[in-house]
Amino acid sequence: MKKSPKSIMFLGTGSDVGKSVITTAFCRILKQRGVRVAPFKAQNMSNNAYVTLEGGEIGRAQAVQAEAAGLLPSVHMNPILLKPVSDRGVQVVVQGRVVDTLSGRAYYESQDQVRSRIMESFSHLADRYEAIVMEGAGSCCEVNLRPRDVVNFEMALATGSPVVLVADIDRGGVFAQIIGTMELISPKERDLVAGFIINKFRGNPDLFTDGISFIEQRTGRPVLGLVPYFKDIHIDMEDSMSLDETIARTGPVKGKINIAVVKVPHVANFTDIHALEQEPETNIVWLSSPVDLEPYQAVILPGSKSVIADMTVLHEQGWPHVLARYLEAGQGRVVGLCGGYQMLGRTIEDPEGVEGASPHATGFGLLDIATRIEAVKQVRLSSGRDRLFGAQVHGYEIHMGHTRMGEQALPFINFDHEPDGAVSADGRVMGTYLHGLFDSGVFRGRFLAALAKAGHILFDPSALREDYDQVRQRNYDLLAGHVKHHVDVDRILALMGI
Repeated sequence: MKKSPKSIMFLGTGSDVGKSVITTAFCRILKQRGVRVAPFKAQNMSNNAYVTLEGGEIGRAQAVQAEAAGLLPSVHMNPILLKPVSDRGVQVVVQGRVVDTLSGRAYYESQDQVRSRIMESFSHLADRYEAIVMEGAGSCCEVNLRPRDVVNFEMALATGSPVVLVADIDRGGVFAQIIGTMELISPKERDLVAGFIINKFRGNPDLFTDGISFIEQRTGRPVLGLVPYFKDIHIDMEDSMSLDETIARTGPVKGKINIAVVKVPHVANFTDIHALEQEPETNIVWLSSPVDLEPYQAVILPGSKSVIADMTVLHEQGWPHVLARYLEAGQGRVVGLCGGYQMLGRTIEDPEGVEGASPHATGFGLLDIATRIEAVKQVRLSSGRDRLFGAQVHGYEIHMGHTRMGEQALPFINFDHEPDGAVSADGRVMGTYLHGLFDSGVFRGRFLAALAKAGHILFDPSALREDYDQVRQRNYDLLAGHVKHHVDVDRILALMGI
């Protein structure tokens, strides 16, 4: 590492406490102040990935943070990405490239090599940016993981970065979270902790002043912010824990365009649905088991990291019969995205055991396609025009399968390099490998207009729909403003030397 950048590290008292959101906010705040800043997370475990300009994969959260910083995502912002393919196995992605699928034990035995690639990527960023905002993973003090933990305090110690500990008061036990963490870390790690941010606060902050005083007196560190819970700022989430909170909480709503999304066990890239969720005319319902689909104008099958295993579960739950009956009974549409696209076909074959489950699965048979899972992963940015609505679309592909179309299927999207996806003759069933399909404002608007027309729902087809990229940029500014109002930002930037 040629030079030491100005850095800060946000570590958590647990999973889903808000580390990613706080990191995103500080990337935006520093960009607003004219600082060339990059995000960094040494190791991420997520099936919600994004494709970088280099054609590699990183966790979605780091792609979001890069956008907030005004940067194109790079593989060096998340050098190690672990993608669970089963309860015991993970696909290991190093600096954007798949290197192997390993058990947890086998992966942890390769930690020396992992550490060198992590520091190589950090050095790459340090040589190019004035500041680095780092994020940890999960709880920073898991006793059983400490000897193999490369993403939390080990990174802070290696880079000399001050640490701000993020805790979640909404789930309860915030005092135990903070004080317990401080008790479990080592003295040299404790020396790096500069203060705390208490996230997801509800209620009157004046009623928590005694709590802040207790934490500060007990730890000798300041509470640097008390961040209120928010629902009106929309940042792409990465953690499936956040997704689980939405399952089965709602049902169809009269007068809305109701869209059901099937929650497969190994769901991946569920952020594909976010643009639809933000439309005022839509009601998105995630389903973990079959229901009567008659009130829904569309059903979406999202991506999956273990397509054959998930298809097996969907068969056991009775989804093939439910979807077939849905299409026979009404005017609804079915959309498959990536793994969901593969499931819509006749068969899925895995002769090389890439996914490690059964070598074969029968699909829904709603599209005349057949898929073969292959060891070589396709990772690329793609753009083209769709066949149904004539809209220009763009996004990215991440898949390990090759899909062959039969005579009864038509290409769905004409990419610049080749056709993609398939659509049924009546246009009611469609699938694609493209992630980010609904981010296109024109496509999204025309798709929703078609659903509204078929469902006799009031909808203005002439209303201009923004590309979701623009919506995200506006929300990064809203997030930065929210954090600046409730966190002592100047004090944290001073810790960085800014």
